[in-house]
Amino acid sequence: AQYLRWNGLTISGSDRLLTSEDTVAIRDILKSMGCKLFNQDGTGINEAIDAICISSAIEDTNPEIVAAKKFNIPVFHRSDVLAAIVSSKKTIAVAGTSGKSTVTAMIFEFLSYCGKTPSLISGAALKRLESTGLIGNAFHGSSDLLVIEADESDGTLTKYHPYISVILNVSKDHKPIPELMELFRTLIKNTSLPIVNNDDPLLRTLNTNETFGILSDARWKADKYILDKLSGTLVMNETHYTLNLPGIHNLSNLAAALTVCKLTGCDELKLTKAVQTYEGVARRFTIHKTSSDVYIVDDFAHNPEKIKAAVNAARNLSPQLIAIYQPHGFGPTRFLKDDYVETFKSIFKKGDTLFLLPIYYAGGTAQKDISSQMLIDAMGEIEFSALAPSNREELLVLLNPMLIKGSCVLSMGARDPSLANFALSIKRHIETLNLTE
Repeated sequence: AQYLRWNGLTISGSDRLLTSEDTVAIRDILKSMGCKLFNQDGTGINEAIDAICISSAIEDTNPEIVAAKKFNIPVFHRSDVLAAIVSSKKTIAVAGTSGKSTVTAMIFEFLSYCGKTPSLISGAALKRLESTGLIGNAFHGSSDLLVIEADESDGTLTKYHPYISVILNVSKDHKPIPELMELFRTLIKNTSLPIVNNDDPLLRTLNTNETFGILSDARWKADKYILDKLSGTLVMNETHYTLNLPGIHNLSNLAAALTVCKLTGCDELKLTKAVQTYEGVARRFTIHKTSSDVYIVDDFAHNPEKIKAAVNAARNLSPQLIAIYQPHGFGPTRFLKDDYVETFKSIFKKGDTLFLLPIYYAGGTAQKDISSQMLIDAMGEIEFSALAPSNREELLVLLNPMLIKGSCVLSMGARDPSLANFALSIKRHIETLNLTE
């Protein structure tokens, strides 16, 4: 919507959460851009509209779609509109099960620092763009370069024909792995210059000329890496790139972004400074620290691999880990049930606590035949504590006796726009407590 508005189109639209306090900022910015917003009841649809654009979450029974059909207005999937934009630019598409938003942001920021003035269409808000008054997930640059996030969740990335595509990793998430691999093979065929992560055994079978890695041989390989409490460093050709984000997964993300930027002609010295000044993405290991030295980490992790990466990074902050996870939808939770159980049992240890909040429901049709308590029951006998509070208020009460100075509370989940404010409410709550050592 933002990108097309910047290109002179008249944009209007609706959202299920239009009146929610959690969407005020986005709503106000869209309005300030000249976008007209209305309730999702079909009243905003009229004969003057040329086309409707929807995501995979919108069903045929939605009032907007019913009204569009009444007026014979064509309905396009979001990916069709994005595919048209991709074909108009020299596009860099970032794909993979995990890390897409972070790598998309890195490439955009690094290219911008190096004077390449790219455009951006991403799935998450860049803190740097938010600080300028934008929503943060889109930008209109002056060059022919465009950086996008190519999402595999609904299989639509096969519609894109980018100049460069980079595939970060593959693991079971929205789809089974064989299906994901076929999607990535198609993307590679559609790409002029495909790049894959050679550290991923499955991606290694795709046999592309351009590869990156930090653990295995690759065309663009780090000589070594250094992990610190709140940062990490890659050394490539004796050049040090220090990133102000923890975790080996973020160094893998960095290697991917550096590979793309070097292939587009970025200067090495400028890249080192660009990495140092990278500001990050909203809800990607965002740290809030209390006066009692408790770390509250807000992270978008929502599949087993992302949860594993976030937990491993959080362990560097504190010996006591309290993890909170809100599963994101009944369908995904059902699909990943066994994987969740296996992951939780493998990554949490004695002394840890795992809270599973009720499954997030955003509306629409869904079989509500699974619950967070069912995930806990399926784990059987475990060494760590696992609890399924009925709501966030109950969670805060249960949290009180567990906290000590220096604890780490890791809050994870996706889709729900209130999760960022929830992390801040945990911080405010902890500030009221008199914690002991």
